[in-house]
Amino acid sequence: MQTKNITADFCVVGGGLAGICAAVAAAREGIRTVLVHDRPVLGGNASSEIRMWVCGAKGKDRKETGIVEEMLLENLYSNPERNYSRWDTVLYSICRREKNLTLLLNTVCLDATVANDKINSIKAYSSVAQTWYNISAQVFADCSGDSILGVLSGAELRYGREAQSEFNESIAPEQSDRKTMGPSCLLQCRETTCDHDFIPPEWAYKYTDPGQFNYRDPELEGLQNFWWIEVGGNADALHDVDKHRDELLKIAYGVFDYLKNSPQTREKYRKWTLEWVGFLPGKRESYRYVGDLIQNQNHVASGGGFDDLISYGGWPMDDHHPDGFYYPGEPNIFHPAPSPFGISYRTIYSKNINNLYCAGRNISVTHSALSSTRVMATCATLGQAAGTAASLAVKYNITPREVGTNHIAELQNILMKNDMFLPGKRYKVAPVCAEAALSCEGLRSGMNRAFDGEDNSWHASSGSSVEYRWQQPVKLRNTRLVFDSDLDRPEKNIIVLHLLDPQFCKTPATLVKRFKLEYQQGGGVWQSAGEFFNSGQRLVNIPLDIECTALKLTILETFGNSEVKVFAWDVE
Repeated sequence: MQTKNITADFCVVGGGLAGICAAVAAAREGIRTVLVHDRPVLGGNASSEIRMWVCGAKGKDRKETGIVEEMLLENLYSNPERNYSRWDTVLYSICRREKNLTLLLNTVCLDATVANDKINSIKAYSSVAQTWYNISAQVFADCSGDSILGVLSGAELRYGREAQSEFNESIAPEQSDRKTMGPSCLLQCRETTCDHDFIPPEWAYKYTDPGQFNYRDPELEGLQNFWWIEVGGNADALHDVDKHRDELLKIAYGVFDYLKNSPQTREKYRKWTLEWVGFLPGKRESYRYVGDLIQNQNHVASGGGFDDLISYGGWPMDDHHPDGFYYPGEPNIFHPAPSPFGISYRTIYSKNINNLYCAGRNISVTHSALSSTRVMATCATLGQAAGTAASLAVKYNITPREVGTNHIAELQNILMKNDMFLPGKRYKVAPVCAEAALSCEGLRSGMNRAFDGEDNSWHASSGSSVEYRWQQPVKLRNTRLVFDSDLDRPEKNIIVLHLLDPQFCKTPATLVKRFKLEYQQGGGVWQSAGEFFNSGQRLVNIPLDIECTALKLTILETFGNSEVKVFAWDVE
């Protein structure tokens, strides 16, 4: 065996969507980042090993943007068949592109060195490489879901459901307990042109009556992905995961056996085959951190109007019964939540370990609030917020708490610059942009989507142009554009039921495909700053190195619509 020592500014443990976004955000802000992930593929619950699709805020124009939207749009552009291996590759690629990011897959975090309430280093091991890693960093982030760094460092954690009385939560149980929402193992099925027999393993459960499924629908239709094959919430969702996997597989194979071989459904599904079964349970809940604020049901229900918001939610408080599949009633209850509601910065760092962020389903929330914040698009934005905040902690050599105390406005502006939506906040453009004359003022309004009845965009078609003008020559080093990626698009990032008629996805027709930039010097002729092809992205940054008195943007081609929206065009 060998040992490698790595020194970084920032170390992220856990490569689900939250961990990816944390690591990529930090690396893009220029700090040396290491991402440690214990699986061979990235994505966590969204990966090919578990296969839960990416869900987020409900409602018109509420889709999460930033890095998570970048990944979803790349998937639409490069993976129209929505193949899971290609989706894994999208997640892998976004990490590999970052020069400041070291990616360690198949690497398990096993220990942490802690002194004076601060993590100095972690020890990790890669079995496939027979290599030990000692990773030192100034700041750490736990995006593992199960809060492994909290367990190893002595961070204050919570587990289970709070009593109603603790936070005055109406949907909480009367007494606190250690029950959680359980994990699931999912199925994927494919429709074919020929008949398929199905012989279940001898250990699978046998179901003969549709009444055995109690409010669960075993049909192969619509958005079925068998999320309701869920157990373990009334036991130890963390330490008994192998036992829960065994039970989940018995149920999963039994469900498909029922579909294929029961008199009620075998004719309907005779041409369907079982394509994939998940052997890695997708967890919904285990340990949660305690931060300077524990966000609860009432914060969610009231809209979370925090001055220090760094993300938002908008999924209902979707609370699953701890008995899961064996509960005879409805498997889950959708308690209403506003969309959007703000999430406080104080929920994404540890209260007692002074250099430790958390992001994903393990942030500082109650069980009731977790039932909304746990969905993966929300988790991804929390990761981007944590990684960006970590870059400020490194930049100023301060703690996560001090970032919130002294630099929250700076953090929020960086997040919005990188196309994260913060309800009630607007991005502040650079002075060189604010001082110019602009022929469409909405392009620097700082609101990169339609919201609260305001369109906040420039409507354009092929050949349309817009200009910045300055009274004196200015030097420009970058221009930033935010196009319309159709934040109401309904498709899932990956399909679960493969129908005989393929369901291909495509890049939103609302996006700009080609555009050009031109500039003037002293009122002279227009000179080309470049013609650019957009590979299906919403946020586009173009480096510049010009001195000019005017800059013009011209739309050349869209991905389909005759008229499109541009939500932002600013310069610095």
